[in-house]
Amino acid sequence: MIQSSILFPTGIGPHDFEPTINQIQTVDSANVVVYYGLGIENWITNINNAHKIDASEDLNASHSDRGNMTLDPQVWLNPSLAKKEVENIRDGWMTNDPNNRYRYFNNAKNLLNELDNLDKTIITYSESCKKRDFITFHNSFSYFAKQHGLNHNISNAGPVAEVTPRRLAEIINIAKSLDLKVIYSEDLMDSRYASVFAQEISDNKFLVLSPIGGLTKYDQEVGIEYIDKMNENIKNLTVGLEYNQ
Repeated sequence: MIQSSILFPTGIGPHDFEPTINQIQTVDSANVVVYYGLGIENWITNINNAHKIDASEDLNASHSDRGNMTLDPQVWLNPSLAKKEVENIRDGWMTNDPNNRYRYFNNAKNLLNELDNLDKTIITYSESCKKRDFITFHNSFSYFAKQHGLNHNISNAGPVAEVTPRRLAEIINIAKSLDLKVIYSEDLMDSRYASVFAQEISDNKFLVLSPIGGLTKYDQEVGIEYIDKMNENIKNLTVGLEYNQ
């Protein structure tokens, strides 16, 4: 029977994780290691395990933001690109465990179908929204926005960054100029940043758009997974984009 485990603890995203020596030794002795490249899990270079699967293989994380090329590794937030990650993991497992190749193939097939349905749901909702702009605190939804004809405005403040008064004023002006009534926070960041912005906007509202960089303890306990988080993202996003039912 295959046993799997998640290396980084609950409540911590991959950007902030550094494995301990004991964890590195555990990974070195694992039969297979699945990791994500594109500048997120650079610690993988310290791993001597020969059976490594890079879920991000052949994916390009470069993205144009305001005329500059920036790195946005969160391609999994675009279901169409997430399918490539599923295929990479599927192929890696089939190579490393050929006796169970049909199991991996069928499981991946089911998930690929779910991703297709998820993408259709996003299209249905996004096409019926009044607005096309939204603001987040993190450069994480660029691929999602591009796929669905939306404009992702970024405050350039990551999950642990301090928001300067100058940047605060700039984002407030952007929100007001676009007539946006919602600012989006993240589930693993300090919500005080978003609340400061929200206080300056007429409806005084902020919601969560999860970059799904990690799961909380509650998420794991109740079995919340990628599809669930994405459906919650869609629900919250349509509030700010003013979905026309």
